[in-house]
Amino acid sequence: TIVSAAIMLLLFVSEMNYYLSIEVTSELFVDTSRGEKIKIYMNVTFPKMACAILSVDTMDVAGMQQLDIKQNLMKRRLDENGNPTGDVIVQNVDLLRNRLIYIYFALFQKLDIQSNKTKCGSCYGAETAELKCCNSCEDVREAYRKKGWALTSPEGIEQCQEEGWAQMLKEQEKEGCNVFGYLEVNKVAGNFHFAPGKSFQQHRVHVHDLQSFGGRKFNTSHTIHKLSFGEEFPGIINPLDGHRISSDKDSGMYQYFIKVVPTVYKKLKGEEVKSNQYSVTKHSKHIRLNMGEQGLPGVFISYELSPMIIQYAERRKSFAHFLTGVCAIIGGVFTVASLIDSMVYHSAKMLKIELGKAS
Repeated sequence: TIVSAAIMLLLFVSEMNYYLSIEVTSELFVDTSRGEKIKIYMNVTFPKMACAILSVDTMDVAGMQQLDIKQNLMKRRLDENGNPTGDVIVQNVDLLRNRLIYIYFALFQKLDIQSNKTKCGSCYGAETAELKCCNSCEDVREAYRKKGWALTSPEGIEQCQEEGWAQMLKEQEKEGCNVFGYLEVNKVAGNFHFAPGKSFQQHRVHVHDLQSFGGRKFNTSHTIHKLSFGEEFPGIINPLDGHRISSDKDSGMYQYFIKVVPTVYKKLKGEEVKSNQYSVTKHSKHIRLNMGEQGLPGVFISYELSPMIIQYAERRKSFAHFLTGVCAIIGGVFTVASLIDSMVYHSAKMLKIELGKAS
């Protein structure tokens, strides 16, 4: 009786824990959503590439391009040991700086704004209807990018000389860069990449301007602290989180090919999280730029979306199921205990009879 009670208590506790736990069920459907966006959250560190030369671009099969992205992404300069140096670089700082320069000339140099007598720096042949004046080195670089031109000699640009652009590159030569934030892209196949130099379109080809760096070599070692395609939900695993590539070789081209699976997670209280899971394969090679080998040093992430969607749903077990389980435990243990007791009793009785006959 004591053993039976102990076994019933143990099984009852196990059944209670099972009843109180949350069960997650999964179902597979065809993804019929259209026109949605995906947020790609990232935190990537380049220990041997300065923030001044690093740019982030995206493009997709629908023809949508975002070049040298400055929205929702921030950069943090790192010293040789990987420690942060200075403040976080807000990507729209160029616009703020240009406005401050404009206000300075208007207020303190007494320039007549209405008669267009403010300072108007040359764009060195890259002027457009939208951008007629280039008052900073960044403005000239942007004007050249929009024209599809390479800025081969920044030393010959007055604005770059005034801002000490070449000196800035020299000072940051041994620095690293931490890029964090998110990208918002169309829900179609595409890619995004981290690469040195300003990017532009030339004869419908995506090109990065590396000539302004004077044959400088680029070490694209990197650590992906975080990379997710959407919000977090319980149980999600992002394969590239914590992935680290360290190499002493320069001009490395690292490619990641990602298969994204749309996922919906429904919580017990009715909250719904729309996110994505992904699997990844990778390939890498080192480019010999001086040999004319095709490719670009950097980190390239290409992604495709699955036509199927996985739906996870949290749910509790029914009380009726719990009650049935408890009754089965009590009845089962009682029945088995009775059978064992009866078998032991009859065996002992038969043994006594046999011993009596023998004596």
